[in-house]
Amino acid sequence: MRKSEEDVSAPPARRRGRPPRDRSAPSTSDRILAAATDLFARHGADGASMRDIAARVGIDVSSVHHHFPSKASLYDACFARVFDLERATLTPPVRALLAAARSGPAADVVRAMHDLVDAFVDFLDDHPQTTFLWLRRWLDPGLHLSLDEAYSLPIYGEIERALLAAATRGLLVEPTPHITVRGLVWAAHGHVTSLAALTARGGDPVTADRERREFRAYAHRFVDRLYAPPGASAVDG
Repeated sequence: MRKSEEDVSAPPARRRGRPPRDRSAPSTSDRILAAATDLFARHGADGASMRDIAARVGIDVSSVHHHFPSKASLYDACFARVFDLERATLTPPVRALLAAARSGPAADVVRAMHDLVDAFVDFLDDHPQTTFLWLRRWLDPGLHLSLDEAYSLPIYGEIERALLAAATRGLLVEPTPHITVRGLVWAAHGHVTSLAALTARGGDPVTADRERREFRAYAHRFVDRLYAPPGASAVDG
């Protein structure tokens, strides 16, 4: 029997069952990590429970434990997630700095430091939770030392070695690269906390933009004046 035109053009009936998964949507694991990062940044490891995180995601707490067996493992995973994002952002400018320090002229080293400062400030502006996640961890310096060793010291160490290599070649004077790196890092984190406080007080976007410009100009002045050739006048930036 020949099918009618209506029969041929009609779409096949949908089979009953679970709807197809939206591949573009974040996975449950990613949603848990995002919620946990925000809550740990706001309240610290002790101030956010697995139930709090489950409620934020909208799932049962047993589902959180399925992906992350303990709060300690979830806490570590949050830092790993932030580290992966930071590493992806900072690897190119850090490599450029190291290359300049090993074989380039002094001007290239300073330029690479400026590029690295911009990349780091941009990263924190885009991911401010990074600052508060680390600040909560640093409130108790004796706890979670493994997080520093795994997720902050490696990047610091690479920059310090680059600055030391440049100093060894006589391109700049840098007796304490570890102090320089940590000073810039803490200044950038302080900048993020200032912006957050401004927002909490109801500050307007114009003021926030001015704060961003002023901090970036300060960071560039710092680099120029720290590594200016002897007798040269630093650029105010």
